[in-house]
Amino acid sequence: MSLTLIEEGAKKSSVLWISLAGRDRLAWHIWHDGAIYVVTGGEEQSLPGLAEASRVRVTLRSKDNGAQLISFDADVEVVDQSSEPAAPIVSALAKDRLNAVDAATLPSRWATGSTVIRLTPAVTTSADESRGA
Repeated sequence: MSLTLIEEGAKKSSVLWISLAGRDRLAWHIWHDGAIYVVTGGEEQSLPGLAEASRVRVTLRSKDNGAQLISFDADVEVVDQSSEPAAPIVSALAKDRLNAVDAATLPSRWATGSTVIRLTPAVTTSADESRGA
């Protein structure tokens, strides 16, 4: 499985499916710096059990016909929103959050009521891919 293919699929779609407790849940997301980020809880999408999981199955589908593009396992990590490295991630999530009534205050709302999750694709990169072949 290619990280390049996962990145391409994630960038082309604003939604994906995450398998949680045997059920696929639709989630909006962004791709940033080699991983997928989602926001859950509070007034955002409900993804129960995601923050407690260590690994989940993610499926990306075609925008055109809904066909499965790729499925892969991803390691789950809760992002410390108060840390300096999280600032560009939270900013990118807020920018891409559609239909938010409080777009200007999303980061502060998320800091007190939502969880930002990093989903890192669990793939091994071949020597050819790392050389750009």
